[in-house]
Amino acid sequence: MISGGAPSQPGEERDSHISGNLDAQKSLRDWFRNTTMLGSIFRRCSRPCIDSSAWRQFSTTPAVQLRRDPKSAIRVPSKKAMAAKAKRREAIAAKLDAKAEKLPLLDAIQVLRAVEVASPNAIYELSIKTLVGNGIAVPKGRVSLPREAKSSPDEKILVFAEGKQAEDAKKAGADFVGGLEMCEAILNNRLRPTTVLCTPDLIRAITPRLGRFLGPLGLMPSERRGTVVDDVAGYLQRLRGTSEWRADKSGTIRAPIAVMNFPVEDVVKNIRHFLTSVKKATGNMRDESDRNRAKGSAPKPVTPIKKVILSSRQGPGIRIADI
Repeated sequence: MISGGAPSQPGEERDSHISGNLDAQKSLRDWFRNTTMLGSIFRRCSRPCIDSSAWRQFSTTPAVQLRRDPKSAIRVPSKKAMAAKAKRREAIAAKLDAKAEKLPLLDAIQVLRAVEVASPNAIYELSIKTLVGNGIAVPKGRVSLPREAKSSPDEKILVFAEGKQAEDAKKAGADFVGGLEMCEAILNNRLRPTTVLCTPDLIRAITPRLGRFLGPLGLMPSERRGTVVDDVAGYLQRLRGTSEWRADKSGTIRAPIAVMNFPVEDVVKNIRHFLTSVKKATGNMRDESDRNRAKGSAPKPVTPIKKVILSSRQGPGIRIADI
């Protein structure tokens, strides 16, 4: 075959072919080395591909649940169903209450007296459980028992009054008498009264200053409680010789009622007298002031009394049947 160029020699063609093969082998070796190094770093995941539509939704909000299943809906009971359920609960509670063991008052006193035979100075304790609902103030009041079980602690009476009313309060035996100048002493705990009275002329002046301080303590004067009065001297005379009782947040009233060495008649009188005071304060017994209440005014709210329990230090708690 004739060509325009000079013919190449066979040795040159062989050398160029060998050098080309060496270059190809070197390139292949470098590529394999790089692929091996990168393969150890970037390993291909062997897990199968998962469809995004099959992913689990971790949100459990009601909106997502409704979107998943449009047919599902939150069932809201009707008022009629809720009333029927409450009625069934009341019936069950009444059955359980009827099955509870109760004793007459005289029998309960005799049982506790037999248990405390070695402790003649032990104290009878009376517990009264009332049903206090939301927005209803806990029952409280004052009572003068026919025969006191324990000596009453020292009571400090403070009266906000001026002029002649202040002089009458001092003569009646008030411990602290004054005007607005006593507010700072109360806030700084220099004066620690157990009862606070006020005249109608000063109640509006002391309420902004002491309302948040004395209110949580149950000492803030108010017309509803009867501690805002014009006749301060007469109120102090009625206050002397009485003790205050008050229910806790759950509506339970606890009070020492008598001593074991009292005659049974005195114990019964104390219990009946205390129960009468509680019934009047809770609206379960009509008082003269309630009968004379104006027709337009709202009636006094009634706080039901659930149970009355008489106990002692070492004796059991006995429910009283005849309350």
